[in-house]
Amino acid sequence: MTGVSALPPGLLLMVGALLLPLFGRTARTVLVLGLPVLAVALIWQIPNGVSLQAPFLDYQLVLVSGDRLSRLFATIFAIVALAGSVFALNHARTIELVAALLSAGSAISITFAGDLLTLVVFWEILALASTLLVWSGMTDQSYQSGLRYLVIHLLGGMLLLIGVVGHVADTGSISFSAMSLDSAAHWLILAGFLINAGAPPLSAWLPDAYPESSPGGMVFLSAFTTKTAVYVLMRGFPGAEILVFVGIYMIFYGIIYALLENDMRRILAYSIVNQVGFMVCGIGIGTDMALNGTASHAFAHIIYKALLLMSAGSVLYMTGKRKCTDLGGLFRTMPLTTVCGIIGALSISAFPLTSGFISKSMISAAALHEHMATVWFLLAAASAGVFLHAGIKFPWFVFFQKDSGLRPPDPPINMRIAMILFAFLCLAIGVWPTVLYVHLPYPVEYVPYTYTHVVGMLQLLLFSGLAFFIMLPYMKRTLTVTLDWDWCYRRLGPRPIHYLTNMLAPSHWFEQKRIVLQGYLKRMLDTLFLYHGPQGILARTWATGSMVLWVVILLGIYLIGYFY
Repeated sequence: MTGVSALPPGLLLMVGALLLPLFGRTARTVLVLGLPVLAVALIWQIPNGVSLQAPFLDYQLVLVSGDRLSRLFATIFAIVALAGSVFALNHARTIELVAALLSAGSAISITFAGDLLTLVVFWEILALASTLLVWSGMTDQSYQSGLRYLVIHLLGGMLLLIGVVGHVADTGSISFSAMSLDSAAHWLILAGFLINAGAPPLSAWLPDAYPESSPGGMVFLSAFTTKTAVYVLMRGFPGAEILVFVGIYMIFYGIIYALLENDMRRILAYSIVNQVGFMVCGIGIGTDMALNGTASHAFAHIIYKALLLMSAGSVLYMTGKRKCTDLGGLFRTMPLTTVCGIIGALSISAFPLTSGFISKSMISAAALHEHMATVWFLLAAASAGVFLHAGIKFPWFVFFQKDSGLRPPDPPINMRIAMILFAFLCLAIGVWPTVLYVHLPYPVEYVPYTYTHVVGMLQLLLFSGLAFFIMLPYMKRTLTVTLDWDWCYRRLGPRPIHYLTNMLAPSHWFEQKRIVLQGYLKRMLDTLFLYHGPQGILARTWATGSMVLWVVILLGIYLIGYFY
């Protein structure tokens, strides 16, 4: 197809990102804010089916293929690119804005990719751009965390690529569609997807890297990497039973470590793993209602998580502090940030009249409809845990606990506008869920606002709140960093290397062997130089007559050898 409907909206953002450094501050602002708006317009011009193809070797790349699911994810990626850019305008460096637009563009391109090769290309671009966002923190810790982040995601990309090559070898097709776990190639593809989703045992890359980025950088990071993983899991492995168990693990992993954490941004990072766990569980259930719940929850989660991270980023920007033990009493001088943080906290807790209430509950209802009673009880318990760590712990310790003596004002106007926009969306989607439901991939027959559902959720949340304040003396945290599976490569892995280094460095035997080896290398180089150096036997110029004589001698030897 030709025309506007064939234009890749993700490519528009990526090209614009690369052009940003060429413009002045005013033009950069116009581009950063205008490109996501233009991308949204292009997204909704893309019809169902294939819009853009390109030949590559013996295959046909499907660069743009649209449907309801791809448009839904692409739209929220463009919206968060716009709101995140508004939030970051006053403090983000140019390279951070470039990385943000590259991340958004690659994420949108993944949602419209109709083949596995196109998916892999944009998958790797997203990994590199996200690494730049981690490094946007401009600290030694962000550099180290960014390196670990890059290694983990290159590993995931390698597994994905190997799986794709195996899939193409087995089937002869590069089409990206639903796959069954019936071959090693498909298991490798699933592993590559799950690494980006923050699934075990490599979940720790997310709370390790995201909190080290800039105040605005973490807003972008929270939206793209894990949610593109949710999207491709919905495309590639709906109904894979193993995802139910993986999702449950992620849910409780995020709750436990968030309750142990002292850093407000690490609390919210663990909460991302927790919320993505709900989505992965819904994909594993695999029914139309579960997949609708996953898609709507991903959409709502991007908004309320960005809002929570904007409020935390505003606190960090205005105070320079991120530990809960260093904060408290900020509601006095940061009222707008406090209100927006509370709205985000209520949304993530699925409080009635917020976006989380009309999305997360659909996944629980799907489990109940499939007679998965154990899964339903675990999801209900997890909802209470979410309210404990994100719904109460974050706003309480940051804004309301014992006065820290800090008196920062609300952040600059651009940051306030971004928070107000997303706070409004959290409430609007919760009050008018049909606005979201009509764009879900399957027809929606779910009614969120029933007497049983509303009363049951209020009871669950109120008793969770009561438990929090009863256990408040035990909830105070110390200045520590909690390690989990990352202990293996952050502590265990370097130990043998340090041990061998310390053992061999002072060794006389090692020093003697080093001297002997150097002697061998020196003699070898001297011999090569003798024969092949500028004055060497084999390198100097020979007279023509001498060369003719040697040719005659060699020919004579050859003839004698031939006749005998």
